[in-house]
Amino acid sequence: MEHNLVLYNTLTRKKEKFVPIHPNLVGMYVCGPTVYSDVHLGNCRTFVSFDLIFRYLVHLGYKVRYVRNITDAGHLEGDNDEGDDKFAKKAKLEKLEPMEIVQKYTLGFHDVLRMFNTIPPSIEPTATGHISEQIEMVQEIMKNGFAYEVNGTVYFDVDKYVKEYNYTILTNRNLEDMLNNTRELGGQDEKKGRLDFALWIKAKPEHIMRWPSPWGVGFPGWHIECSAMSRKYLGDQFDIHGGGMDLAATHHTNEIAQSEACNHTTPAKYWMHTNMLTVNGARMSKSAGNGFLPGELFTGNHPLLNRGYSPMAVRFFMLQAHYRSTLDFSNEALDAADKGYKRLMSAIALLDKIAVSGKSNFGNLEEIKARSYAAMDDDFNSPVLIAELFEVVRIINSLYDGKLTITAADLEALKGYVSDFVFDILGLKDDQVGDVDNMDDLMQILIGIRNEAKKNKDFVTSDSIREKLTEIGIQLKDSKEGTLWNKI
Repeated sequence: MEHNLVLYNTLTRKKEKFVPIHPNLVGMYVCGPTVYSDVHLGNCRTFVSFDLIFRYLVHLGYKVRYVRNITDAGHLEGDNDEGDDKFAKKAKLEKLEPMEIVQKYTLGFHDVLRMFNTIPPSIEPTATGHISEQIEMVQEIMKNGFAYEVNGTVYFDVDKYVKEYNYTILTNRNLEDMLNNTRELGGQDEKKGRLDFALWIKAKPEHIMRWPSPWGVGFPGWHIECSAMSRKYLGDQFDIHGGGMDLAATHHTNEIAQSEACNHTTPAKYWMHTNMLTVNGARMSKSAGNGFLPGELFTGNHPLLNRGYSPMAVRFFMLQAHYRSTLDFSNEALDAADKGYKRLMSAIALLDKIAVSGKSNFGNLEEIKARSYAAMDDDFNSPVLIAELFEVVRIINSLYDGKLTITAADLEALKGYVSDFVFDILGLKDDQVGDVDNMDDLMQILIGIRNEAKKNKDFVTSDSIREKLTEIGIQLKDSKEGTLWNKI
């Protein structure tokens, strides 16, 4: 089957046909987490989205080198080279070494992504493991005349850069507006220009994470690590660079500037960005008090959540929205996604129980498959693909009920379609409790017995049912719509 994959390129602000630099080979770099705290859902949405993209590229037959970094040094609290080092500050709070903080939250990050069933990247480099590469790149940028050193700190010279390159090519922002929205330099400021940013930062005496360099003891700026590591593992220019949309304005803008100043070429051919998360229509953030962690979402242990949801139900919920669309969390939306996910898995479980016939009258699987590929070829449009899958759910249920018929060969083809699109491409798996058939029916019977006990004021029995289910990993949640259940 011929494929005409198109993707939205932030760099050109339009959809483009995907043509890799090297035939059949794809280099993809995605900005990873800064591991000084628990990974948040915005990160998870980005990594689930690029897991979908990675899976589909592999499914199409491309050999993909997927690089996703770990930022374990050099990230200050402010994006303007100001504030405390995030790792050192967290280390002091928890009375740990900075690398203990890194290890703790890196392991937690991997645990969460494993629960979301994401495939690990081909390479996961760390900033601290590539100090020499970052120093070398800074030296090359200085040699090319786009950086300067002041008292042990090296700054990128944006004023010099904009004379030869377009600094705002990624975001299409007006440079004058950017300058007007940036504070005036104070008398103590070392930078020549307001938009200049640090490539290498002189370490204060109390700074724990520090390395020797040609400019004295210091540590790398936040932006240089991705330029240096993408260059090392993917070359001066590669196919796809991705991340959350919040990175485009500063981090990715500065990455492009660094790479062009060093290599005289833009680093990536296609730039892809995932959209933000909202909660009940408001942007999700710690300061707004409406942010919750993946673990809280799985258990329901948060004031804004009525109950918990399984990792696969949450992955399904994320994939129901296009990666470039805002994803709004609400109890109603999560409940609907949970029901949809369970409906999909329940139908798939019926495939091995369908009786075959001498003829098929369920429809044209090739047309369904063609529409499914068309959805994914259109900028990885998972919501449209999921809509096609629910048409397949209807067919499976009708086949099981005997309302439609299917031959043995067509049934195998249908199983292959489900395996390709549900498991391999969307990355879903059945994480429902145990291998018991009709699990939801069984739970509804138990919920009915519990409700009858409560009605008869037999709270010993009703509480016992809840407690025993909790012991085997099943959570009950009473709501105005009735009692809901989920795997903890």
